[in-house]
Amino acid sequence: MGGFFGIASKKECLSDVFFGIDYHSHLGTRRAGIAVYDEEMGLQRQIHSIEHAPFRTRFEHVLEEMQGSSAIGCISDFEPQPLLIRSRLGTFAICYIGVINNAEELIDRYLLKDSGHFDAMTGGKVNSTELLASLISQKESFVEGLRFVQEVVEGTASILILRENGSIIAARDKLGRLPVLIGKNEEARCVTFESHAAMKLGFEYEKELGPGEVVEVTAESLTQMIPPGKKKRICAFLWSYYGYPTATYEGVNVEVMRARNGQLMAKSDQEKGIASDIDYVCGMPDSGIPHAIGYANQSGIDFARPFIKYTPTWSRSFTPVNQADRDRVAKMKQIPVHDLIQDKKLLFVDDSIVRGTQIKETVDFLYENGAKEVHMRSACPPIMFGCKFHNFSRSTSDMDLIARRVILELEGEEGFLHLDEYADDKTERGKNLRDALSKKFNFASLEYQSLENIIKAIGLPECDLCTYCWNGKE
Repeated sequence: MGGFFGIASKKECLSDVFFGIDYHSHLGTRRAGIAVYDEEMGLQRQIHSIEHAPFRTRFEHVLEEMQGSSAIGCISDFEPQPLLIRSRLGTFAICYIGVINNAEELIDRYLLKDSGHFDAMTGGKVNSTELLASLISQKESFVEGLRFVQEVVEGTASILILRENGSIIAARDKLGRLPVLIGKNEEARCVTFESHAAMKLGFEYEKELGPGEVVEVTAESLTQMIPPGKKKRICAFLWSYYGYPTATYEGVNVEVMRARNGQLMAKSDQEKGIASDIDYVCGMPDSGIPHAIGYANQSGIDFARPFIKYTPTWSRSFTPVNQADRDRVAKMKQIPVHDLIQDKKLLFVDDSIVRGTQIKETVDFLYENGAKEVHMRSACPPIMFGCKFHNFSRSTSDMDLIARRVILELEGEEGFLHLDEYADDKTERGKNLRDALSKKFNFASLEYQSLENIIKAIGLPECDLCTYCWNGKE
């Protein structure tokens, strides 16, 4: 995934930028970087791997080694960034979040003919940040260059540029699939993905960029360079899964939405007359907890935590690069509370069911520790399509998705022509999918949140939301 943060200030800002980037650590696991501008030293940059250590431990030394009154930084799941670029537009630092799906086409069409070569990373892949910088630099100004990027890039690209005059250019992706927020105080302005990063550093909300909007930020001013477009498709999965609980997007807080979403799931079960004799409602993983609390509050069933994660040494189960290591760490972290498991009927609310890798091990773990029944509720609809707009998961194929694989087992490729029916629990195909998954994972029952209700829980118009991973609509 990835996230970014930047500050343009009247004074030294590196310490605040350090903490601002650190507040985006939940969005990426591979690399992180900081670029800083100082009047005397110019542009400086550092990039480090964060695969085996958190951001803060890899960058603590930068406060002694770098300095400046403007800076940008990012957490990245793939490309090393920010990059320092020298071009016809001057020298600048650039980072981005998103994904470029037509990178090879863009290189062949716009770049190789001019230069004959393009820098490659290990494995021959192109650094998408460098590609964006090259596309921008083809034009006579940053405005023209960013308009050009919005026209030709297929995918998502929200961009931060730190100029050699200390100003920051912030560009939200063309359809606003990802958030970009501006904060201000008496001495500075910040640009951030996560709203709480600005709040914790003493910035007040100034504005959220609209889809495709581009602004130039200094300590004293906020100047619109490109006005927002009318069409918006912000990712609905922000609220269900990877957004941080304290974050607010488009005026909707993540924690509040999740509790509301859980309430709607409980109402749906009550209307169906199911899961009424549950002992405890539980959340899985951490982002499932507020959904579960909402469910418990609505249903009147006690909320409980029948296992606790041991996090002092392994705070995130997906930190190891190897999947087998991630699975082992996830298993080792789970410590049971036997009094809340033995002979109990448990209903778990998961934020989503994507590949199904860890959920089976967790359910097996619960039964091994004496659970009588384990019911499962997904806080979002069945995921039928791998995201092609910002790589929220590591899925490289739609067939990595457990719903797709089970549909193939049930009906062969013919089933892929009826994905809308499989998503709907009222149809025969929808019931078959839920029954098959329950047998595969040993669920006493399985229900998914409906698309209608998750949109209701978010509270924004459906036309403003990207629901591609659930229904394939762009």
